[in-house]
Amino acid sequence: MFGNFLIGLREGLEASLVVCILVAYLVKTGNRRQLPPLWAGVGIAVALSLAFGALLQFGSSTLTFQAKEALGGTLSVLSVALVTWMVFWMRRTARHLKSELQDKLDAALAVGTGALVVTSFFAVGREGLETSLFIWTAVQATGDGVRPLVGALLGLATSVVLGWLFYKGALRINLAKFFRWTGAMLVVVAAGVLAYGIHDLQEADILPGLHRLAFDISAAVPPDSWYGTLLKGVFNFQSDPTVLQVTVWGLYLAPVMAFFLAPERTRPVPRPKATGAPAAE
Repeated sequence: MFGNFLIGLREGLEASLVVCILVAYLVKTGNRRQLPPLWAGVGIAVALSLAFGALLQFGSSTLTFQAKEALGGTLSVLSVALVTWMVFWMRRTARHLKSELQDKLDAALAVGTGALVVTSFFAVGREGLETSLFIWTAVQATGDGVRPLVGALLGLATSVVLGWLFYKGALRINLAKFFRWTGAMLVVVAAGVLAYGIHDLQEADILPGLHRLAFDISAAVPPDSWYGTLLKGVFNFQSDPTVLQVTVWGLYLAPVMAFFLAPERTRPVPRPKATGAPAAE
């Protein structure tokens, strides 16, 4: 549940910040009449994300066991790839997100209403589709459709409240640090999802080694115990993983976490050449 709360909070906060920046910029530049197209794009993005989640859930219910495991494993690997790209992208662009969005909004305003709808749709839709995919894979991993969904909804609700507080100026935090540490936690969660996806692919007979276990501590950590359920819900922990699962988990977590937490290289800003005339600000 915590992992889904985290993904809902982070993805929802990204979307909330994007909407807040776009709305605030339109208001400050005297373009309030363009707010309805902006909200239309946001609404279409939310509807598409919900439809995508419903398609995954109901479309997979008619598949055979092996086909469902193959689909779940493939989408788990895809969702991990998307989340990994997302945390690195936000780590790189968190400081410049506002200026980038304002530049895109200026270009959209110059083109027309349709471009504004498309801009807001793509700005919010990416987070929505990633959230739907990641939550669906988490539901398949835990086998519990209630708690992961509740956790994600709580995270999304929290992100909406935080976004509103940002817009009102009542809340100020260091977004770069926030996305850095939540991103580090998401890398751990993604490693668990990846390991479970490998297990799905093994059960679908796509990957070998289903019965070659790395260890089995089911007696010490029963899957149906409260602490076993907690570990599974937070980290997708499995008490009897295969050798391939543990290997892939380690090969993903160690280098990705090391690269993510490594200090960013800052490029020196070139000094303007002296021309005899005062430089424009």
